[in-house]
Parts: sequence; C-alpha cells; structure tokens
Amino acid sequence: MTKATPQLRQLVDWSAAVWAGLIAGLVFLVLNVFMVPLLVGGNGWISLRYTASLVMGPGVLPPPASFDLIVLVVALLVHFILSVLWSILLAYVIHRWGLLVGLIGGALFGLALYGINFYALTLFYPWFFAIRSWPLIASHLIFGALAGGIYESLEVEEFVPA
Repeated sequence: MTKATPQLRQLVDWSAAVWAGLIAGLVFLVLNVFMVPLLVGGNGWISLRYTASLVMGPGVLPPPASFDLIVLVVALLVHFILSVLWSILLAYVIHRWGLLVGLIGGALFGLALYGINFYALTLFYPWFFAIRSWPLIASHLIFGALAGGIYESLEVEEFVPA
C-alpha cells in the first residue's frame, strides 16, 4: 500500500495585497493628478473632485476645480480604500500563478476596471461619462499591472493542506 502525498493549497498573502494596493494606488493617483492634465488639459484637482464625487455627489464638480481640504480628504480616502479593495480581489484571483500572470492578469484587470468604472457605473454616476479618455485607460492598465506585479513580488508563499 502506498501512501498518498497530501494536496496543498496556496494561501493569499493579504499583507502583500494591501501593500500592492497602496503602492499601485499611489502611482495611479500621481498619474491622474499630474500626467493626465499634461496630456489632455485641465488640472489635477479635477481628478480628485471626480473621486470625491463618488461619495459627495456631482456638486463638488463645478468650477473652479481648486484646492478644497474636505474634497481632498474624501478623495484620498475613497481612492485608497478602492485601490486596496481592488488589489485584494486581484490578489485572490492571481495568487497561484507568479509574476508574469500578475503583470498581464493585473493589466487586464485594470482594463476591466476602466470598463466597469466608465461604462457600467455611469448608470449611477453619469457625470463620469465626460472624462473617458485614453490616458485614463492607460492609468488603469498601469494600476492593474503594478498591483499584480507588486503583489507577486511581495507575496510570501504559504501552503496548507487542501
């Protein structure tokens, strides 16, 4: 009689997922606040106001798009909470496959997020329709690829019996 080898199941490294979300979220924020206005015009406060509008409503969008401490705090909270939540979901999906799948799968995940954010969710947030653009597609792709790649780079492999 031969002894069967136990099946192992890989665990998600939740700490790595949170760090990946924070880091990828920071890069995404910098891209949207500084780079997108350089490429398509406007100013960086617009991006932050759109993020805050998810909680505060479209009343925060009319000009002038200038500094407002409450809008900034709400935008940063919403942005980083969403970044971490999306990164946790991504980590759950890709945690078994390694860096290459983390990067490519993450980029595809970011593209899917763009589609959801700017096509499906415009049913609830119609004002987001106005900011659909190729730089935002690029920043979502970069967010996903970074979140997946950073997660896979930081992940500590841990296995438990299945």
